[in-house]
Amino acid sequence: MTEGPLSGLRILELGHFVAAPFATRLLGDLGAEIIKIEPPAGDPVRQWGARHNGHAPWWSVHARNKRCIALDLKRPEARDIVLGLVRHCDALVENFRPGQLEKLGLGAAALKVARPDLVIARVSGYGQDGPYRDRAAFGVIGEAIGGLRHLTDHPPGTTDLPPVRVGVSLGDSVAGIYAALGVVAALWRRDRRQGPPGPGAEVDVALTESVFSLLEGALPEYGTLGTVRQPAGGGIATAAPTNAYRARDGIWVLIAANSEPLFRRLATLMQQPGLLEDPRFAGNQARVAHVAELDARIGAWAAGFDGATLEGMLAEADIPSTRAFTVADCADDPQFRARAMVREVEDPLHGTVLHPGMVPRIDGAVPPPRSTGPVIGADTDAVLGELLGLPPERLAALAADGVLRRGG
Repeated sequence: MTEGPLSGLRILELGHFVAAPFATRLLGDLGAEIIKIEPPAGDPVRQWGARHNGHAPWWSVHARNKRCIALDLKRPEARDIVLGLVRHCDALVENFRPGQLEKLGLGAAALKVARPDLVIARVSGYGQDGPYRDRAAFGVIGEAIGGLRHLTDHPPGTTDLPPVRVGVSLGDSVAGIYAALGVVAALWRRDRRQGPPGPGAEVDVALTESVFSLLEGALPEYGTLGTVRQPAGGGIATAAPTNAYRARDGIWVLIAANSEPLFRRLATLMQQPGLLEDPRFAGNQARVAHVAELDARIGAWAAGFDGATLEGMLAEADIPSTRAFTVADCADDPQFRARAMVREVEDPLHGTVLHPGMVPRIDGAVPPPRSTGPVIGADTDAVLGELLGLPPERLAALAADGVLRRGG
Protein backbone atom coordinates (compact mmCIF):
# COMPACT_ATOMS: atom_id res chain seq x y z
CA MET A 1 0.00 0.00 0.00
CA THR A 2 1.61 3.26 -1.13
CA GLU A 3 -1.16 5.53 0.15
CA GLY A 4 -2.98 5.40 3.45
CA PRO A 5 -6.69 4.62 3.62
CA LEU A 6 -7.47 8.28 4.37
CA SER A 7 -5.48 9.56 1.40
CA GLY A 8 -7.49 12.23 -0.39
CA LEU A 9 -8.89 13.78 2.77
CA ARG A 10 -7.63 17.19 3.83
CA ILE A 11 -7.99 18.17 7.47
CA LEU A 12 -7.31 21.55 9.05
CA GLU A 13 -5.93 21.57 12.60
CA LEU A 14 -6.49 24.53 14.91
CA GLY A 15 -4.87 22.68 17.76
CA HIS A 16 -2.33 23.28 20.47
CA PHE A 17 -0.72 21.27 23.27
CA VAL A 18 -1.73 17.60 22.98
CA ALA A 19 -5.33 16.49 22.34
CA ALA A 20 -6.21 17.93 18.92
CA PRO A 21 -2.67 17.57 17.53
CA PHE A 22 -2.65 13.92 18.63
CA ALA A 23 -5.95 13.33 16.82
CA THR A 24 -4.61 14.82 13.60
CA ARG A 25 -1.35 12.90 13.94
CA LEU A 26 -3.37 9.68 13.91
CA LEU A 27 -5.35 10.84 10.89
CA GLY A 28 -2.16 11.91 9.14
CA ASP A 29 -0.53 8.55 9.85
CA LEU A 30 -3.46 6.97 8.03
CA GLY A 31 -2.86 9.09 4.95
CA ALA A 32 -4.89 12.29 5.43
CA GLU A 33 -3.29 15.58 4.47
CA ILE A 34 -3.03 17.67 7.63
CA ILE A 35 -2.65 21.45 7.55
CA LYS A 36 -1.72 22.65 11.03
CA ILE A 37 -2.21 26.29 11.95
CA GLU A 38 -0.16 27.49 14.90
CA PRO A 39 0.56 30.98 16.27
CA PRO A 40 3.64 32.85 15.05
CA ALA A 41 5.41 31.89 18.28
CA GLY A 42 4.68 28.22 17.60
CA ASP A 43 2.69 25.49 19.34
CA PRO A 44 3.70 25.35 23.05
CA VAL A 45 4.68 21.69 22.64
CA ARG A 46 7.67 22.90 20.61
CA GLN A 47 9.11 23.97 23.98
CA TRP A 48 8.22 20.85 25.98
CA GLY A 49 10.67 18.21 27.10
CA ALA A 50 14.35 17.84 26.39
CA ARG A 51 16.05 19.82 23.63
CA HIS A 52 18.29 18.62 20.81
CA ASN A 53 19.80 21.04 18.32
CA GLY A 54 17.56 23.68 19.87
CA HIS A 55 14.36 21.73 19.19
CA ALA A 56 12.18 19.36 21.21
CA PRO A 57 12.47 15.80 19.80
CA TRP A 58 8.82 15.22 20.72
CA TRP A 59 7.86 17.71 18.02
CA SER A 60 9.37 15.44 15.37
CA VAL A 61 6.59 12.91 16.10
CA HIS A 62 3.85 15.24 17.32
CA ALA A 63 3.78 17.19 14.05
CA ARG A 64 4.79 14.47 11.61
CA ASN A 65 2.84 14.22 8.37
CA LYS A 66 1.65 17.81 8.85
CA ARG A 67 2.06 20.94 6.76
CA CYS A 68 2.60 23.72 9.29
CA ILE A 69 1.61 27.32 8.72
CA ALA A 70 1.75 30.15 11.23
CA LEU A 71 -1.04 32.72 11.60
CA ASP A 72 -2.05 35.25 14.23
CA LEU A 73 -5.71 34.30 14.57
CA LYS A 74 -6.48 37.56 16.37
CA ARG A 75 -6.01 39.41 13.10
CA PRO A 76 -9.00 39.69 10.72
CA GLU A 77 -6.76 38.90 7.75
CA ALA A 78 -5.80 35.59 9.39
CA ARG A 79 -9.46 34.76 9.98
CA ASP A 80 -10.16 35.29 6.30
CA ILE A 81 -7.24 33.00 5.42
CA VAL A 82 -8.60 30.26 7.71
CA LEU A 83 -12.06 30.50 6.16
CA GLY A 84 -10.47 30.33 2.72
CA LEU A 85 -8.61 27.16 3.71
CA VAL A 86 -11.78 25.64 5.17
CA ARG A 87 -13.35 25.70 1.70
CA HIS A 88 -10.67 23.22 0.61
CA CYS A 89 -10.86 20.95 3.70
CA ASP A 90 -13.05 18.00 4.65
CA ALA A 91 -12.73 18.43 8.40
CA LEU A 92 -11.39 20.74 11.07
CA VAL A 93 -10.06 19.67 14.48
CA GLU A 94 -9.66 22.18 17.32
CA ASN A 95 -9.17 22.19 21.07
CA PHE A 96 -9.75 25.76 22.17
CA ARG A 97 -11.87 26.47 25.22
CA PRO A 98 -15.57 26.59 24.22
CA GLY A 99 -16.48 30.00 22.83
CA GLN A 100 -12.93 31.02 21.94
CA LEU A 101 -13.24 30.35 18.22
CA GLU A 102 -16.53 32.25 18.16
CA LYS A 103 -14.71 35.28 19.62
CA LEU A 104 -12.22 35.02 16.76
CA GLY A 105 -14.99 34.90 14.16
CA LEU A 106 -14.31 31.22 13.50
CA GLY A 107 -17.26 29.59 15.21
CA ALA A 108 -19.21 26.71 13.73
CA ALA A 109 -21.64 29.04 11.97
CA ALA A 110 -18.88 30.90 10.13
CA LEU A 111 -17.06 27.67 9.27
CA LYS A 112 -20.21 26.12 7.82
CA VAL A 113 -20.84 29.17 5.66
CA ALA A 114 -17.39 28.59 4.19
CA ARG A 115 -18.08 24.86 3.71
CA PRO A 116 -21.53 23.54 4.62
CA ASP A 117 -20.47 19.87 4.68
CA LEU A 118 -17.46 20.47 6.93
CA VAL A 119 -16.90 18.03 9.81
CA ILE A 120 -15.82 19.96 12.91
CA ALA A 121 -14.24 18.07 15.81
CA ARG A 122 -14.13 20.07 19.03
CA VAL A 123 -12.04 18.81 21.96
CA SER A 124 -12.41 20.56 25.30
CA GLY A 125 -12.15 19.86 28.99
CA TYR A 126 -15.83 19.32 29.72
CA GLY A 127 -17.62 19.48 26.38
CA GLN A 128 -19.46 22.23 24.53
CA ASP A 129 -22.33 22.49 27.04
CA GLY A 130 -23.18 21.74 30.66
CA PRO A 131 -22.43 23.66 33.88
CA TYR A 132 -18.65 23.08 33.64
CA ARG A 133 -18.40 24.13 29.99
CA ASP A 134 -16.35 27.28 30.63
CA ARG A 135 -13.91 25.85 33.16
CA ALA A 136 -10.23 25.57 32.29
CA ALA A 137 -8.87 22.05 32.02
CA PHE A 138 -5.86 20.06 30.94
CA GLY A 139 -5.45 16.33 30.57
CA VAL A 140 -4.61 15.87 34.24
CA ILE A 141 -7.93 17.49 35.20
CA GLY A 142 -9.76 15.16 32.84
CA GLU A 143 -7.96 12.20 34.43
CA ALA A 144 -9.01 13.38 37.90
CA ILE A 145 -12.67 14.10 37.14
CA GLY A 146 -12.89 11.01 34.95
CA GLY A 147 -12.04 8.87 37.99
CA LEU A 148 -8.65 7.61 36.82
CA ARG A 149 -6.37 9.54 39.18
CA HIS A 150 -8.17 8.05 42.18
CA LEU A 151 -7.37 4.57 40.88
CA THR A 152 -3.72 5.13 39.97
CA ASP A 153 -2.59 4.82 43.57
CA HIS A 154 -1.58 2.26 46.14
CA PRO A 155 -4.33 0.68 48.25
CA PRO A 156 -5.90 2.97 50.87
CA GLY A 157 -3.89 3.32 54.05
CA THR A 158 -0.56 2.23 52.56
CA THR A 159 0.89 5.66 51.70
CA ASP A 160 0.33 9.37 52.31
CA LEU A 161 1.77 10.34 48.94
CA PRO A 162 -0.64 11.82 46.39
CA PRO A 163 -2.19 9.57 43.71
CA VAL A 164 0.38 9.18 40.97
CA ARG A 165 0.08 10.40 37.41
CA VAL A 166 0.19 7.77 34.67
CA GLY A 167 3.38 9.39 33.34
CA VAL A 168 2.10 10.62 29.96
CA SER A 169 -0.74 12.90 28.87
CA LEU A 170 -3.18 10.02 28.85
CA GLY A 171 -6.37 12.08 29.13
CA ASP A 172 -5.37 14.24 26.18
CA SER A 173 -4.33 11.26 24.08
CA VAL A 174 -7.51 9.30 24.74
CA ALA A 175 -9.57 12.37 23.84
CA GLY A 176 -7.50 12.66 20.66
CA ILE A 177 -8.26 9.06 19.75
CA TYR A 178 -11.98 9.65 20.23
CA ALA A 179 -11.78 12.83 18.15
CA ALA A 180 -10.08 10.97 15.31
CA LEU A 181 -12.71 8.23 15.50
CA GLY A 182 -15.47 10.83 15.48
CA VAL A 183 -14.02 12.54 12.41
CA VAL A 184 -13.83 9.27 10.49
CA ALA A 185 -17.38 8.30 11.54
CA ALA A 186 -18.79 11.69 10.56
CA LEU A 187 -17.00 11.64 7.21
CA TRP A 188 -18.30 8.12 6.54
CA ARG A 189 -21.85 9.30 7.21
CA ARG A 190 -21.33 12.34 5.01
CA ASP A 191 -19.72 10.61 2.06
CA ARG A 192 -21.32 7.16 1.90
CA ARG A 193 -24.46 8.48 0.17
CA GLN A 194 -24.91 8.22 -3.55
CA GLY A 195 -25.17 11.58 -5.22
CA PRO A 196 -24.27 14.83 -3.45
CA PRO A 197 -22.43 14.54 -0.10
CA GLY A 198 -24.51 14.56 3.03
CA PRO A 199 -24.34 17.22 5.72
CA GLY A 200 -21.31 17.92 7.84
CA ALA A 201 -21.21 17.32 11.58
CA GLU A 202 -19.94 18.63 14.89
CA VAL A 203 -17.99 16.10 16.92
CA ASP A 204 -17.96 17.02 20.63
CA VAL A 205 -15.21 15.35 22.71
CA ALA A 206 -14.63 16.09 26.40
CA LEU A 207 -11.42 15.11 28.19
CA THR A 208 -13.38 14.18 31.30
CA GLU A 209 -15.79 11.94 29.41
CA SER A 210 -13.02 10.32 27.41
CA VAL A 211 -11.28 9.19 30.59
CA PHE A 212 -14.53 8.28 32.34
CA SER A 213 -15.42 5.96 29.47
CA LEU A 214 -12.39 3.79 30.34
CA LEU A 215 -13.51 2.78 33.84
CA GLU A 216 -14.79 -0.67 32.85
CA GLY A 217 -17.41 -1.88 35.33
CA ALA A 218 -16.85 0.75 38.02
CA LEU A 219 -20.06 2.69 37.30
CA PRO A 220 -22.50 -0.24 37.02
CA GLU A 221 -20.93 -1.77 40.14
CA TYR A 222 -21.60 1.46 42.01
CA GLY A 223 -25.10 1.75 40.58
CA THR A 224 -26.14 -1.78 41.51
CA LEU A 225 -24.04 -2.58 44.57
CA GLY A 226 -23.08 0.82 45.94
CA THR A 227 -19.41 -0.14 45.88
CA VAL A 228 -16.72 2.41 45.06
CA ARG A 229 -13.77 0.85 43.28
CA GLN A 230 -10.58 1.55 45.16
CA PRO A 231 -6.96 1.72 43.98
CA ALA A 232 -5.16 -1.60 44.04
CA GLY A 233 -1.55 -0.57 43.51
CA GLY A 234 0.22 -2.91 41.14
CA GLY A 235 -2.44 -5.60 41.34
CA ILE A 236 -5.94 -6.11 39.99
CA ALA A 237 -8.74 -6.02 42.52
CA THR A 238 -10.70 -8.80 40.83
CA ALA A 239 -7.99 -11.30 39.88
CA ALA A 240 -4.93 -12.87 41.50
CA PRO A 241 -2.10 -13.35 41.20
CA THR A 242 -1.43 -10.37 38.97
CA ASN A 243 1.21 -7.97 40.20
CA ALA A 244 4.75 -6.72 39.82
CA TYR A 245 7.43 -8.51 41.79
CA ARG A 246 10.96 -7.24 42.35
CA ALA A 247 13.76 -9.47 41.11
CA ARG A 248 17.12 -9.80 42.85
CA ASP A 249 18.70 -7.07 40.71
CA GLY A 250 15.86 -4.61 41.33
CA ILE A 251 13.96 -5.17 38.09
CA TRP A 252 10.19 -5.28 38.44
CA VAL A 253 8.69 -8.29 36.70
CA LEU A 254 4.94 -8.48 36.11
CA ILE A 255 3.37 -11.91 36.47
CA ALA A 256 -0.25 -12.52 35.43
CA ALA A 257 -1.14 -16.06 36.50
CA ASN A 258 -4.77 -15.44 37.38
CA SER A 259 -6.43 -18.44 35.76
CA GLU A 260 -6.45 -21.94 37.17
CA PRO A 261 -4.10 -23.45 34.53
CA LEU A 262 -1.70 -20.51 34.83
CA PHE A 263 -1.69 -20.65 38.63
CA ARG A 264 -0.86 -24.36 38.47
CA ARG A 265 2.04 -23.62 36.13
CA LEU A 266 3.33 -20.92 38.42
CA ALA A 267 3.13 -23.12 41.52
CA THR A 268 4.97 -25.85 39.63
CA LEU A 269 7.64 -23.41 38.44
CA MET A 270 8.06 -22.15 42.01
CA GLN A 271 8.35 -25.77 43.20
CA GLN A 272 5.68 -25.04 45.77
CA PRO A 273 2.89 -27.60 45.19
CA GLY A 274 1.47 -26.62 48.56
CA LEU A 275 0.07 -23.48 46.97
CA LEU A 276 -2.35 -25.68 45.04
CA GLU A 277 -3.45 -27.48 48.18
CA ASP A 278 -3.87 -24.39 50.36
CA PRO A 279 -7.60 -23.54 50.66
CA ARG A 280 -6.71 -19.85 50.82
CA PHE A 281 -5.61 -20.05 47.19
CA ALA A 282 -8.22 -22.47 45.86
CA GLY A 283 -9.95 -20.52 43.09
CA ASN A 284 -9.72 -16.90 42.06
CA GLN A 285 -12.07 -15.51 44.71
CA ALA A 286 -10.07 -17.12 47.49
CA ARG A 287 -6.80 -15.89 46.01
CA VAL A 288 -8.17 -12.35 45.78
CA ALA A 289 -9.28 -12.53 49.42
CA HIS A 290 -5.78 -13.59 50.49
CA VAL A 291 -3.80 -11.70 47.86
CA ALA A 292 -1.38 -10.15 50.37
CA GLU A 293 -0.20 -13.58 51.55
CA LEU A 294 0.00 -14.88 48.00
CA ASP A 295 1.91 -11.87 46.70
CA ALA A 296 4.36 -12.20 49.59
CA ARG A 297 5.05 -15.84 48.66
CA ILE A 298 5.55 -15.01 44.99
CA GLY A 299 7.63 -11.94 45.83
CA ALA A 300 9.96 -13.93 48.06
CA TRP A 301 10.45 -16.48 45.26
CA ALA A 302 11.01 -13.84 42.57
CA ALA A 303 13.63 -12.09 44.72
CA GLY A 304 15.87 -15.14 44.36
CA PHE A 305 16.53 -14.52 40.65
CA ASP A 306 17.86 -11.77 38.44
CA GLY A 307 15.23 -10.15 36.26
CA ALA A 308 16.42 -11.67 32.98
CA THR A 309 16.56 -15.16 34.50
CA LEU A 310 13.10 -14.75 35.97
CA GLU A 311 11.70 -13.56 32.65
CA GLY A 312 13.21 -16.54 30.87
CA MET A 313 11.81 -19.05 33.36
CA LEU A 314 8.33 -17.56 33.17
CA ALA A 315 8.39 -17.43 29.37
CA GLU A 316 9.49 -21.07 29.21
CA ALA A 317 6.56 -21.98 31.44
CA ASP A 318 4.23 -19.99 29.12
CA ILE A 319 3.06 -17.69 31.91
CA PRO A 320 2.13 -14.13 30.84
CA SER A 321 4.97 -12.04 32.21
CA THR A 322 7.45 -9.31 31.43
CA ARG A 323 9.71 -6.79 33.07
CA ALA A 324 8.29 -3.27 33.35
CA PHE A 325 9.80 -1.79 30.19
CA THR A 326 11.61 1.51 30.19
CA VAL A 327 11.66 3.46 26.93
CA ALA A 328 15.16 2.04 26.39
CA ASP A 329 13.71 -1.48 26.63
CA CYS A 330 11.02 -0.50 24.13
CA ALA A 331 13.57 0.94 21.71
CA ASP A 332 15.63 -2.28 21.76
CA ASP A 333 12.74 -4.74 21.81
CA PRO A 334 12.90 -7.19 18.87
CA GLN A 335 9.10 -7.40 18.59
CA PHE A 336 8.70 -3.62 18.32
CA ARG A 337 11.59 -3.50 15.86
CA ALA A 338 10.28 -6.39 13.74
CA ARG A 339 6.90 -4.68 13.33
CA ALA A 340 8.48 -1.24 12.70
CA MET A 341 6.84 0.08 15.84
CA VAL A 342 10.26 1.51 16.64
CA ARG A 343 11.94 2.85 13.53
CA GLU A 344 14.77 5.20 12.61
CA VAL A 345 13.63 8.31 10.74
CA GLU A 346 15.73 11.05 9.18
CA ASP A 347 14.71 14.46 10.51
CA PRO A 348 16.23 17.70 9.12
CA LEU A 349 16.18 19.20 12.63
CA HIS A 350 17.70 16.24 14.47
CA GLY A 351 19.35 13.83 12.08
CA THR A 352 18.40 10.25 12.84
CA VAL A 353 15.59 10.08 15.39
CA LEU A 354 13.45 7.21 16.67
CA HIS A 355 9.73 7.36 15.88
CA PRO A 356 6.89 5.13 17.09
CA GLY A 357 5.17 3.30 14.27
CA MET A 358 1.61 3.66 13.07
CA VAL A 359 -1.37 2.21 14.94
CA PRO A 360 -3.46 0.55 13.63
CA ARG A 361 -1.64 -1.38 10.91
CA ILE A 362 -3.89 -1.84 7.87
CA ASP A 363 -3.23 -4.58 5.30
CA GLY A 364 0.17 -5.09 6.84
CA ALA A 365 1.43 -1.70 5.70
CA VAL A 366 4.07 0.03 7.82
CA PRO A 367 4.71 3.27 5.91
CA PRO A 368 7.38 5.63 7.21
CA PRO A 369 6.36 9.20 8.06
CA ARG A 370 5.96 11.38 5.00
CA SER A 371 7.53 14.23 6.94
CA THR A 372 8.68 15.11 10.44
CA GLY A 373 7.74 18.08 12.59
CA PRO A 374 9.04 21.18 10.76
CA VAL A 375 10.13 24.65 11.82
CA ILE A 376 7.50 27.31 12.51
CA GLY A 377 5.75 28.42 9.35
CA ALA A 378 7.62 25.93 7.17
CA ASP A 379 4.68 25.45 4.81
CA THR A 380 3.02 28.87 5.00
CA ASP A 381 4.05 29.96 1.52
CA ALA A 382 3.35 26.61 -0.14
CA VAL A 383 -0.09 26.04 1.38
CA LEU A 384 -1.39 29.57 0.96
CA GLY A 385 0.04 29.75 -2.53
CA GLU A 386 -1.38 26.40 -3.67
CA LEU A 387 -4.84 26.60 -2.09
CA LEU A 388 -5.54 30.33 -1.97
CA GLY A 389 -3.36 31.56 -4.78
CA LEU A 390 -1.61 34.19 -2.65
CA PRO A 391 1.42 35.52 -4.56
CA PRO A 392 4.85 35.94 -2.91
CA GLU A 393 4.49 39.70 -2.63
CA ARG A 394 1.18 39.37 -0.76
CA LEU A 395 2.69 36.76 1.56
CA ALA A 396 5.64 39.06 2.21
CA ALA A 397 3.31 41.95 3.04
CA LEU A 398 1.24 39.81 5.43
CA ALA A 399 4.42 38.61 7.12
CA ALA A 400 5.70 42.17 7.48
CA ASP A 401 2.37 43.14 9.05
CA GLY A 402 2.58 40.29 11.59
CA VAL A 403 -0.43 38.38 10.23
CA LEU A 404 1.61 35.30 9.38
CA ARG A 405 5.06 33.83 9.75
CA ARG A 406 7.03 32.27 6.96
CA GLY A 407 9.43 29.38 7.45
CA GLY A 408 13.16 29.66 7.89
